[in-house]
This record gives sequence, structure tokens and C-alpha cells, in this order.
Amino acid sequence: MSLFQYDFMIRALVGALIIGLTAPALGIYLVQRKLSLIGDGIGHVALTGVGVGLLTNQSPVFTAVIVAALGAIGVELVRERGRTSGDLALAVLFYGGIAGGVVLVGLSPKGGAGNSLTAYLFGSLTTTSPSDLTVIVVLGLTVLIAMVALRPALFAICHDEEYARVSGLPVRALNLLLAVTTAVTVTIAMRAVGLLLVSALMVVPVAAAQQVTRGFRATMALAMVIGLVSAGAGVTLAGEANTALGATIVLLTIAVFLGLAVGAAVWRLVRRRLIPESPVSAAEPPDVVLNP
Repeated sequence: MSLFQYDFMIRALVGALIIGLTAPALGIYLVQRKLSLIGDGIGHVALTGVGVGLLTNQSPVFTAVIVAALGAIGVELVRERGRTSGDLALAVLFYGGIAGGVVLVGLSPKGGAGNSLTAYLFGSLTTTSPSDLTVIVVLGLTVLIAMVALRPALFAICHDEEYARVSGLPVRALNLLLAVTTAVTVTIAMRAVGLLLVSALMVVPVAAAQQVTRGFRATMALAMVIGLVSAGAGVTLAGEANTALGATIVLLTIAVFLGLAVGAAVWRLVRRRLIPESPVSAAEPPDVVLNP
């Protein structure tokens, strides 16, 4: 009997595939900027948004998107002004967000339910309603299209902001776009893997792709493929083995990373022994070229 004869499993699969594509497409820019853990920080802020939703009897997903976006914009503005280092800003985001979320959930009428935050901390994609799935698909595809369509400009600001500014790019607007799309991605991904594991889907596929690719474009494409395959296989395996869906997806992604890392290391060793290195190597053409 197929698991996908049930509507909730089909919704879980579609949602996981969308997030599996979107998270690495955004995550590669965060890795490029050495902000791999920002998803965790914004996830904690989103927890405050969940608390606001439960306290005011509004949709927790809707309030989490708003609060997380405001938090991400705040961190970006602090980073841009240079008054606080990036790691310190993230630390404030971590602790303030989770503390605010716990307090607000405790004050809400549903706060005594003990497991009211479980679905948001660890994911609960199988309980996704049709309306939740619509939100995930619309927001996820919007982020995905933006990350792919604006790749040259976003790569430029992640690689060298000063060069991007001299080239005439709207650096502040692009930085804020990255901040907001990160918040949106974290919020929709919390339904799949939970706020505690959301950064894994952004970072691990990118790290896996970097083991076997060189250019930015190739790394981005392979990371999206890894995220897509891991998400689909994770839903299927979790349904068959009755394991936590989000954790299963993350473990599969890590397994792909380890496999590619070991395979790449073995290939480099074999190649070094069989093929002597040439003293002169041709320069790799750039992936992204900005028009003057």
C-alpha cells in the first residue's frame, strides 16, 4: 500500500520538495558571506513570532514571518553600520528571540499545553493543511525565483560589497532582500524540519556541493539537486520507517555530504598519484560578470 495515497503525505512531499529547492538556493549566498548560522538566529526570532500568534489568537505562521523579517532587517542594518560585529548581533538574536518566544507562549492561553511549540521546534509537515501548503508553495517559489534571477547581483554583494557599490548596484536594497528572504525561508521551513534544524537545509547541501564543484553556478545547481533529492527521499523514508520527518531529511543530507567529501578526497588522492600536476594551470572563467 502506497504512503502517497493519503492527502497529508502528498502535501508533505510537495512542501518538502519546495523547501528542499529553496533553502540551498538561498543558503549559498549566506555561506558566501560567512553567515551560515544566521538561519538559527532568525529561527529563534521566528519563535517569538509564534508566541505572538498564540497570544493574540492569530496564525502563528503569519506572525512568525513578520517578526522574523523585522529581526532580519534589524540585524542587517546593525551589520551595515558596523557598530556591532556580526557574531555579537547573531548572539543577541539567538537569546532574545528564544527568551521572548518562551515568555509569550507561557502567557498565551495555549501555553500550558506543554507540546504547543513542538511542531515549530522540530517540524510537523504531515500536519500541514491545504492553506499552509499554499503559503509554502507561493513564498518558496517567490524566494527561489528571486535567488536565481538575481544571481549575478547577489553574488557580487556577497563576494565584494565595495566592488558591487562602485559598479552601481543597489547594495543596501539587495542586502535587505537577502535578509527578508532568509526570514521567509526560515519561517516556511520550520513546518518541515523545525526551527532547531532549519539552518541545516540551507548550509549542508551547499557544503556537500562544494566538495565536487568549483564554480558558483555549478555549486548552486548541485546544492539545489541535493536538497531536492534529500527532501523527497526523507519524506519517503520517514513514512516507511515511522521516523521524524525533518530529522530524517537532515540526516540524509548530512549522509550525502559525508559521501561526497570522502569520494572527493579519494579521487584527489588517486588523481595525484596517477596524473602529475601541471606547473601551469589555466585560469577558470568567472561565473558572474557584471556589465560596466
